Amino acid sequence: MTDAPAPTPAFDRDRLTAWLADNGVDHVTHDHPAVFRVEEGLDLKADLPGAHTKNLFLKDHKGRLWLISARQDTVIDLKRAAGAMGSGRLSFGNETLLWETLGVRPGSVTALGLINDTDRRVTFVLDRRLWDADIV
Repeated sequence: MTDAPAPTPAFDRDRLTAWLADNGVDHVTHDHPAVFRVEEGLDLKADLPGAHTKNLFLKDHKGRLWLISARQDTVIDLKRAAGAMGSGRLSFGNETLLWETLGVRPGSVTALGLINDTDRRVTFVLDRRLWDADIV
């Protein structure tokens, strides 16, 4: 038995950028190396305006997938988060699952990857502090 190749994301960087422009979404792209922990990205984001995020790609014990986006300084207790979301025990999703659903690699997790989740397998959770953030 051979493993089938992972599907190619529906939107790569160029297609996403074109989609944003076609839909009148002003944006600026800042390239940087993959960031695996908030602390690694502090210098990268120090001079950028707005609220900065951390994004956690998670899987629960039933196989449900979750993407939590929160302000970078928010402490996320996975046990409390599981209860608040009505999930069971949470763990980080693996690289293959991340690529198959969001079309991104570890260190590059972003809510923008949800555009690639055409099967709607990932439940998006936006932390209230980020929702309420003054991002101007």
